[in-house]
Amino acid sequence: MSYLVLARKYRPQSFEQLVGQEHVVQALANALTQGRLHHAYLFTGTRGVGKTTVSRILAKSLNCTGADGTGGITAQPCGVCNACRDIDSGRFVDYVELDAASNRGVEEISQLLDQAVYKPVVGRFKVYMIDEVHMLSNTAFNAMLKTLEEPPEYLKFVLATTDPQKVPVTVLSRCLQFNLRPMAAADVQSHLGNVLGAENVPAEPGALRLLSRAARGSMRDALSLTDQAIAFGAGNLTEAGVRQMLGSVDRGHVVAIVDALAAASGEAVVAQADALRGAGLSAAGTLEDLASLFQQMALAQAAPAALDDADGETAEIRRLAAALPADEIQLMYSMALHGRAELHLAPDEYAGLLMVLLRMLAFRPAGTVPKPVKAAALVRPPAVAKAVVAVPLPKAVPAVADAPAPAPALAPAPVIAAPVVAPAPEPAPVPAPVAAAPASVTAPKASEPAASFGARLRPRPVEQSAADDEPDFGDGPPPDDAPPPWMDADDAPSTAAPDAREPDAPRRIELRETPEGARWAERIAALNILGMTGELARQAQALGCEMVDGREVWRLRVERESLRAPALVAKLEAALDAKLHIEAGVAEDSIALRTVARAEAQQRAAEDLAETHPMTRTLLSQFPSARILPGSVQPVLTPST
Repeated sequence: MSYLVLARKYRPQSFEQLVGQEHVVQALANALTQGRLHHAYLFTGTRGVGKTTVSRILAKSLNCTGADGTGGITAQPCGVCNACRDIDSGRFVDYVELDAASNRGVEEISQLLDQAVYKPVVGRFKVYMIDEVHMLSNTAFNAMLKTLEEPPEYLKFVLATTDPQKVPVTVLSRCLQFNLRPMAAADVQSHLGNVLGAENVPAEPGALRLLSRAARGSMRDALSLTDQAIAFGAGNLTEAGVRQMLGSVDRGHVVAIVDALAAASGEAVVAQADALRGAGLSAAGTLEDLASLFQQMALAQAAPAALDDADGETAEIRRLAAALPADEIQLMYSMALHGRAELHLAPDEYAGLLMVLLRMLAFRPAGTVPKPVKAAALVRPPAVAKAVVAVPLPKAVPAVADAPAPAPALAPAPVIAAPVVAPAPEPAPVPAPVAAAPASVTAPKASEPAASFGARLRPRPVEQSAADDEPDFGDGPPPDDAPPPWMDADDAPSTAAPDAREPDAPRRIELRETPEGARWAERIAALNILGMTGELARQAQALGCEMVDGREVWRLRVERESLRAPALVAKLEAALDAKLHIEAGVAEDSIALRTVARAEAQQRAAEDLAETHPMTRTLLSQFPSARILPGSVQPVLTPST
């Protein structure tokens, strides 16, 4: 006798033997018991979840006559009567299985429906089972609609498909639809254990776990893989043998990668990637196992009781879950999922795997090996002012080169943007060239936007009449509080009181510098701390520092509750290699406050320089209605920096 594969040998023969589809079994069993039978059923679901099996069990339930030949419709077919045996063997004349993938035309459906007018030959019901029904053509669907809606009382339709979206809604509305779910890995593993026990094949629990995961919810795939594993291991299923057959990555490699990520060790991450390359293990499989491990770690953090304590890997999962915060586990899980789609874009899959791992490492906080930065980068150079002085347009203005030479300046002069009107025979818009700045003035960098250098304040062209070249300034000089004619309404300076403040304006905190704050700023300047961890360091006020067992212990005051989160505090402790005690309160000396105070001081120095510079005073004296536009004075860096 030829060998019968496990998927066919252990096909369920009754609803009680069906695994993982309790919702379908309950509905069908109640309908059969109460006699509430529909004329058309539609079973949907992925491959290998039991659509054809449920159809055959339903056909046996409808036609079973019992062991004594006097039985009726039942939810528990006997399996020994002629109808049950013939349906199991595929020779029951009143049970027709049609493969719509190869019989999708209207001719095949019409031929099948022509036989529907005849009553059953030997059974109680005729059952037409159409597999992969979504493959039928539109004309075939239309041909069966009338019969499907009102079939004879002895005819039952059973439709099965893996893609219900392609089935017309006119067919869906005529059927009772049951969605067969993918099998849970635990159910598959339990069923494989029962099958191998009946076959007297020894199997390690780790081997069954790998097979149940590789099946991806399909019981038929699980049994087929088990057949292959039995042949591979010569009748013995070991975890190492099944892992080698499937090409799966050893869980030890994945655990070592997570340990390296938790320690923020780039050398260890690269070493593990090289080990995977040397062993010839799949990069895509590694990322898949990483995503699975991260998912179990997140589950261990959110719901520890959901893990199976009987699983030998549970203790390792809980250890890893304690080594990483929840937000980083979620981020690494997302990177592992998206990294699989990027492998084919990389030069080779191992390079793509290494880049995904390094990306996970890049989002870890700077902790074990802080990256020092140059202290000079934190030193602000003296302020140099640049200002835009807007001048009304008279009939003719001498060039700046013809103006009296100003007194020698002790500081760099501001950049002056002054419109110059040249005589023209015809009225035309007046161009506005910019006067050349002295050699000591720092020109704006090419990377600076034009709006920051007064482009927004460019004067409008002035319309001049043919009879008179002088521009019309009205009947008299403009009032002191009116904006000049060349200024946009939006650019006009506000007339509100300087102390006026919006109701929602943030409160102002006075900086009170302390020696501890200076020491804290110097300590943080030596590190490259980014993100929310860096924000915590910048917003904190240092109240004191002491050495305990050779380790710094800082007392900090932080106002924002979100920055006092334990995860952020732990990251900052790792970056500083120090212990932190955080208390709530308003910080009066922080790096952020020092930065704001330094910027305000530079701004005030620049405005004072622009206002008192000899060139500015000369221009303001020549043009009485000229003024320095508010907000146009900005401190710039000296070329030496």
